[in-house]
Formats: sequence, C-alpha cells, structure tokens
Amino acid sequence: MAKNRSTLVEKPHKPRMKELAANSLPKEINLDDPHLYLNRELTWLQFNQRVLSEAIDARTPLLERVKFAAIAGSNLDEFFMKRIGGLKQQVGAGVQVESLDGRSPRQQIDLCYDFVRSHHEEREKLLTILWQELISAGIEVVNYADLNTGEQDLVREDYYNNIFPLVTPQSIDPAHPFPFISNLSINLLVNLRYSQENSTTLARVKVPISAGAPRFIQVGAQQRFVLLEDVMANNLDLLFPEMEVLGCELFRVTRNANTSRNEEHADDLMAQIESTLQDRKFAPIVRLQVEPEMSALHRGRLAAELGLDEAADVFEVRGMMGMRDLWQLVRLDLPKLKDTVHIPIDHPALQNLRNIFHIIREAKEILLQHPYDSFSSSVERFLAEAATDPKVRGIKMTLYRTSPNSPIIDTLIRAANNGKQVAVVVELTARFDEETNIRLANRMEEAGIHVTFGVVGLKTHCKVILVVRQDYKGLRRYVHIGTGNYHPVTARLYSDLGVFIYDKDIGQDVTELFNYLTTGYTPKRKYHKLLSAPKHLKYALLEKIRREIDLHCADQPGHIIFKMNALEDPDIARALYVAAQAGVKIELIIRDSCRVRPGLAGLSETMRVVSLVGRFLEHARIYYFRNAGAEEFYLGSADAMRRNLEHRVEVVVPVNLPQHKEELRQVLELQLRDQRSGWEMQPDGTYVQRTADNPADAYSSQTVQIGLAEQRSHDATRLRKRKSRGFNGRNLRVD
Repeated sequence: MAKNRSTLVEKPHKPRMKELAANSLPKEINLDDPHLYLNRELTWLQFNQRVLSEAIDARTPLLERVKFAAIAGSNLDEFFMKRIGGLKQQVGAGVQVESLDGRSPRQQIDLCYDFVRSHHEEREKLLTILWQELISAGIEVVNYADLNTGEQDLVREDYYNNIFPLVTPQSIDPAHPFPFISNLSINLLVNLRYSQENSTTLARVKVPISAGAPRFIQVGAQQRFVLLEDVMANNLDLLFPEMEVLGCELFRVTRNANTSRNEEHADDLMAQIESTLQDRKFAPIVRLQVEPEMSALHRGRLAAELGLDEAADVFEVRGMMGMRDLWQLVRLDLPKLKDTVHIPIDHPALQNLRNIFHIIREAKEILLQHPYDSFSSSVERFLAEAATDPKVRGIKMTLYRTSPNSPIIDTLIRAANNGKQVAVVVELTARFDEETNIRLANRMEEAGIHVTFGVVGLKTHCKVILVVRQDYKGLRRYVHIGTGNYHPVTARLYSDLGVFIYDKDIGQDVTELFNYLTTGYTPKRKYHKLLSAPKHLKYALLEKIRREIDLHCADQPGHIIFKMNALEDPDIARALYVAAQAGVKIELIIRDSCRVRPGLAGLSETMRVVSLVGRFLEHARIYYFRNAGAEEFYLGSADAMRRNLEHRVEVVVPVNLPQHKEELRQVLELQLRDQRSGWEMQPDGTYVQRTADNPADAYSSQTVQIGLAEQRSHDATRLRKRKSRGFNGRNLRVD
C-alpha cells in the first residue's frame, strides 16, 4: 500500500478580485468594511438554533422533535471540539489576525460563549416541554427517588448485574493524582468520608456509556426510564461500602479535536493519523459542563485541574447533559410518534434489469436525487455490476466517508477478486472517521486493491467513481459524480444529488483527476468540462459571477442561485456583493454558515438568503448562472468555503440535458418558496422562520420532493405498460 499522499500540490489560480470590483461600486461602499460580513462561527450557531427550533415545533412528530434535540446537542459538542478548539489554539499561539468580520480569535470565543449560554436556556426550557409531552405519549423519564421500593430494587438489581462491573471509581487525593477524563464523558464527583471521621475525600466515577451501557435504564415492561447517572448516584454504597456519601455532583468535559500533524514531514501517513487519534484522546479540554448546584469549591478545583478559566469555560447545565444520548429514545419502536417511513424509489431509468452500462450509454446522463431516488439501486448497483461484468476492466473511486460495514467495500473486494483493476483514493483525515477509514484501507489493500491517500496538503473531498469497460467500439468510461459521500446510511438521511455520465470529455477529465490524485503530478493537466479545486474552481466561479454582471441588462437580467452548506470564502462573498450591487438577482440557499447579508441599501438589495431545516439534512451543492438565457447548472462536492476551494480536491460538473436542468430548477424553486422548513435571513444576519398565510400552503419542499419522486416512478411504470401494449410513448400525455 502507498503509505503517503502524493507529494506535489496543485496551486490555485489567484482570483482577480480587484479587477472584478473595479468601477462596480459607489465610492462610499468599501468592500473591506468588516460590518458587511457575518461571523462564520456565529452564523453556524444560529443554524444549530434553527435545528433546536425543529425540536420545539409542535408540527413535528414528537420523537422527531426528540431527534432534533439530540442532533442539536451533538452539533454543539462538535462545535466546541472543532471550532472553539481551533480558536483556542490561535489564542494560545498569540494569533491576532482578525476574521473577515473584524474580530480576533479571543473576541470570537467570547461572542460564541454568550450565544451558547443563551442557547442553553432555550434548550433547558425545551427539555422540560419534551419530558411533559413524552409523558402524555406514554414515555416517561423519572427520577430514581420517585420510583417505589419495588421498582428501585428491580433497577438496582439490573444495574448490579449488567452495568456495575463496568464501573471504575478513582480516588482524588495526595496518593492518587487527578485522573484522566475522557472526551464527552459524564462523570460523578463524589464527596466521601469514613464513618466517625471528619476528613473527607473525593472520588471520580465515570458513567460507562461509552462501554456499551444505555443512558436510559428501562423500569419494568413499560416505556419508563431513569437516567443511568441517577441510578449510579443513588447506589454508591455498592462502590463505597461502609463510607458516608456527603455529596454527588455531575460534570462533563469536551476536548479539542484539532490535533492534526504536518503531513509533509510524515514518513508513514497512516501511522501519523493513528498517532493523531491517540493525541486527540489526550488533547486539551475546552469546555467543562457542571450542574448549577455544584459547590464553588469543587467547581473551582475541577476548572483548575482541567486547565480551564472558571469564569469563561465552565457552563452550567440544568437538566440533562449529553443530549446526543436522546437517540436512545428516538429509536423506540413507536411509529405513530415519528415521520412516516420514507422508502426511496428506484430511479425511473433504472427500473429494469438491463445492463446498467447500456442504460447509461443510451441516456448519456442520469440525474439522481437522494434520498428520494434509491442509493442502493443506483450507485451500489453501478458498482455491483461493474464488479461482475466480464467486460469491465477497471474501477476507480474516491472514498471520504462510508459506514464501517459498507457493502461498497465488499463490492470493491469482489471486483478485485474477479480480476478487475481497482484503485481507491481514501481520505484518511476525514474528521471523526479516521479510524474507520484506516481499517477499510487496510482491508482493501489486503484484497489487492490499489489504495492511495491523495495529495499532501489537500483533503480529497470529491465524490467520483470511474468505471472503464471494454465496449463493442473499444474502451469506454462511465462516471458517477455526486455531492454526498458513498455512505449507504447517510444516503437515506441526507438530501444529495448525483449524476451518471457517459461523455468522452468528462471521462477523460476524470481519468486526469485520478492520475493527479495517485501521483500529485500537475504538468499539462487540463480539464475539458469539470471544474476542479484547488486549481480551477474558484477562478471559474469568480469569472462566471463577473460574466453575469457583464451580461446583466433589462432584457437579459442576471440571475445567480447557489445552494450549498456554507458560504465562507471572502472572495466569493465580495464578488456576490458586487453582482448584487450591479442589479444581478442573487438567491442563496445556505444551510449553515453564511458571510453575506441580504437587503443592505445600495449593495445587496437584490440578494436573499434562505436556510432549510427539515427531516433530511440538506447536503447538495448546486451552482446556477442564467448566462443571458444560456443557463448553466453545476453540481458537485464543493461549498464556497476557502478550505474547499483552496485546500481540498473538489469536483463540480455541468448538468447538460434539458430535462435534468428542469429538475434542478424545480428543486431550487421549491426550496426558495418553502413555507414550512425555510428560514429567511434578515439584513442584520438574524433569521425568521417563514409562515404561510394559508396553513394549506405551508408545504415542506422535502415532502414535495418525496411526492415528485413517486410521481416520476409512477409515470415511468405507466409508460412502460402502455408501450408493452402497443401504444406509441411519444403520444402519451403525462399529467
């Protein structure tokens, strides 16, 4: 196996922002004014607030609301691990460089902390409401002290037999140094003394959720639960026999996840990533969560032992710590309290048993909309047939994230066993999936698959598959490019796009891409149709924005629509401001972080920003340019973020067939008009949830897309049946 990434890094073109902005703005508007731009961290926190709002919204089924509460909690944990951890590193290094919005790392941390404390208050109110509504639905989370004697005995016995052996108390005294506290662990700080003695001692007891114990312990046969830490706190005599428990206080810690090392000096990248994972376990703590009732003495001691600023880095949590564990309740088999089960539809073009390569070759282009179109009967089928088709000579693909037991890995191994040449570019540094990717890389390499790790200094984030097949006219290339990871689980939870392509130029482009990923060599590497980062994509986007400004007029008004996860890149943000000030209509569907502010007088009055939060995580990226009527639609893996455009290998591909352009236009229009899941950004950067005057108009674009996928499938089935009966399909009217 290749143990390192390729060593030559492709450098991006420098965007010509000064030229783009020249003579485009009145003198009184300064595009370098920090007040024009929003803070990346605060806009992300606002997104998490919108996620929490779904947990509050009574229109959402109850256990789906619990799910959104769990997601909001998990999101906030990762925010502290990644974003606050990174800002703290900058502060520690003495970095004083201001963000685009004019704030130092220290100022950003302070603003984020203010937001989080307010967020905590709303979360605590929400949990109180959710507990009450769960009771009404027959699900009750009770205090251990409120159980009757028989129930307490039953729970104690269950705890003693099934969890107690996993519990390890640790003393905190001069003979025992302060123990290591693992990331996101929930802990009991127990104050003890021997009977008849005055001196006291402290002990730390980790709640063993990470060892496989459930957070919610079921009481009897009904849907009644008690929190594990509550059970433990009320049965400390099992851990400390003949000792007097003076107090028991709960705390939780969060560690920095930014522990990556410099790849350029790595002799063995996989070994380095494994060391990085080890470093992460012992990384500095960035947050301490405590109960409000914790004594000032113990709170101060914990902060000091953990290296935290007690006044700033300690957060009081009233209620439940670690809301990510609410997933245990979400998984209860109570379908009436959840959204109707969504079953993806087989794409109309793939609803037959013909060879999939013949289907793609005839269609030239097949647009997939996940999770509305099935991932298993499209992408997984594409790979499965490639693995067994005797005419397939080779398979190449990128792998950023996938499930540990992904059938895709089994398929690739089967292809290698069948004599196909299989090459996989695995991104080992995909945050929080490093261990999974290392295991999968080892497994594939043992099966004879060519495994490489991309280019030094760049993450391989693009989602691309290339299949080389010996057709009747010679070798032909079949391509899949997507916006989402090749992950069968998230393919049912995330809203993504993909496209199968049979096109000579794109086939050549993807071949060049894989040659770059496996060698790092860049001389004379040109692309015909793909827009790739870090060399071409940012420059191309800026040029297309410029073109939209140049073509804008009364007869041919300019129009740009970007749909993505985040808009953070300063140059793209400035360019969009210039275009809006010139009168170009700018519509942005941005899931979370967004730098620009719509509706600013004399600058962004033609701009609007919409965020969607629904049952599926919006993850697709679409770039649309009206181009004086010669419309262009692109989809791909890249957000308009500096890291994506300058420090990652990304791919964006044009969508060419008219019917597919119409499908993408339909998606964009539905989401821009969404009166159920849509949030509209105001000029000050805050968001207001859309409400319909008529409740019947309060549709969710995702619900509509489910219906549209079903309709496409129904129409295709009806068309096939009529053709089989002798009807001419060209004369069929589709309602």
